[in-house]
Amino acid sequence: MNERSDVIAKVGWRILPILMVCYFAAFLDRVNIGFAALTMNQDLGFSASAFGFGAGIFFLGYVLCEVPSNLLLVRYGARLWIARILITWGLLSAATALVWSPGSFYLVRILLGAAEAGFFPGMIFYMTLWFPREYRARMFGTFNIAVPLSSVIGAPVSGLIIEHLNGWNGLAGWQWMFILEAMPAMVMGVVVALFLPSSPEKAGFLAEDERRWLSARLEAERAAQERTERFTVGRAVRDPRVLLMCLIAVGLVMGTTGIAIWMPQFVKAFGLSTVQTGFVAAIPSAFMALAMLLVGRHADRTGERVWHAAGPFLVSAAGFVLAALSSDPLIGLAGLTIGAAGIGGASPNIWIFPTTLLTGTAAAAGIALINSVGSTGGFFGPTIIGWVRDATGGFAGAQLVLAGAMALTACAILLLGHLMRDLMRGGVVPASRSAQDNAQESKA
Repeated sequence: MNERSDVIAKVGWRILPILMVCYFAAFLDRVNIGFAALTMNQDLGFSASAFGFGAGIFFLGYVLCEVPSNLLLVRYGARLWIARILITWGLLSAATALVWSPGSFYLVRILLGAAEAGFFPGMIFYMTLWFPREYRARMFGTFNIAVPLSSVIGAPVSGLIIEHLNGWNGLAGWQWMFILEAMPAMVMGVVVALFLPSSPEKAGFLAEDERRWLSARLEAERAAQERTERFTVGRAVRDPRVLLMCLIAVGLVMGTTGIAIWMPQFVKAFGLSTVQTGFVAAIPSAFMALAMLLVGRHADRTGERVWHAAGPFLVSAAGFVLAALSSDPLIGLAGLTIGAAGIGGASPNIWIFPTTLLTGTAAAAGIALINSVGSTGGFFGPTIIGWVRDATGGFAGAQLVLAGAMALTACAILLLGHLMRDLMRGGVVPASRSAQDNAQESKA
């Protein structure tokens, strides 16, 4: 709606920076385990399988607490619940510096997952309270840039901390990394509690007419959506399309987590130092961020979602095959970069599907279920890669596993697009609609 794009821009500038920094802190705490492994595994005597299992078990705690956490977010409000999540996971992330054995490592990781449960689906649900559907892919894409940025910035910083603080005050470099990189989450917990508005109706940064317009626009969209198909929580979690979205989310999380956690070791295998690994590992993440922006914006401009999600996954699969089959470090890095960029390009549109199908509490429960089941990919991805690495002595087999998972995810998206073809065709409100049409819709 062009005549009120100023309102959307104002909302974006007000809430997206807070959400992005929070998500940056989340992924920094989630993926820095990959850099810790460069020295922690040797210090504590962890095998690749033990490390992969510990890295992945985070997602078991996450899965078990995901749906209850997101329903509590709806009950108590995004501001307070997200603040609670940030502070508790920051404390547990710092506690990872104290692990001394595989058992203690597994315990802290599963508790960390339980603490963080509900954060990402809560963010997705929260954005549906602020942004009409035609803007969501670009907003989701902008928000998701925090994922690769956590590696672009976090990778070299983690490498520098591990190398230069090693032994300071009797702690290893990887211990200092966990302590220092947990602080942003705890700081953002306070920021969210003080500055994140719960809904457009309570947004003091909007003028009264802007609040009325945005609330009416979102309500009209929800009403139109529910006239097409209305879901209860029970029906949402049983619908075959929602279950197919769960499978797609497994592939997405398997890809993002697999490369985030293992990318430092993929790159270190080229024969680089820890600091060099930190800077080189940031390259695929930078292209991942660029792909998120470009594909998300193009999808919003064209209104097409299915191939904007499936196509990048196919490109990602090709990239991982290239990395697996190449013996040249530069070609291998190019393959990893293509693989990461493909996953990044697909991710903004994945969450358009559930927010197109579901509304209200059913959306909160459905998105939480999808992300909860999808998070099992975060367990299987790192764990399988660790097993394959120990079994083969190299990473080529693991990269082929990632390629296969991305290709299967693309096929699942094409099937979902077929099942939702009527809803997806009606899911985009053209930006060129007149002010009179918009006003009539708001009164409906």
